[in-house]
Amino acid sequence: MYMHDWKETQLAGLESDFNLQGTELDGAEILLASYTYEDYSGSAYVLFRKDGKLWEVYGSHCSCYGLEEDQWEPEETNLENLERLVDKAHWTVSDCHAELVEIVRKLRAES
Repeated sequence: MYMHDWKETQLAGLESDFNLQGTELDGAEILLASYTYEDYSGSAYVLFRKDGKLWEVYGSHCSCYGLEEDQWEPEETNLENLERLVDKAHWTVSDCHAELVEIVRKLRAES
């Protein structure tokens, strides 16, 4: 699910904004990708599944340069961490909280 600034451009926009080289997400299933950008500041959250594992990426900026490639640092996560993130309504996912809640429910049902 692609949201906000990536709703139209989807994977191509995500890869462009993070300056990815095209192979970083090969074989990945994007579960949620949200990026909001206005007034020279932006915030991004990406949740994806690859090789049977869940991964998160957080990015932000307060300049006109946007997200830069050194912010693409996938961190392995798990369902329990995502549930805590949802329960606390953490500010890093405030723009996509309702959608993340639904994804967590689906992941819980799969397990």
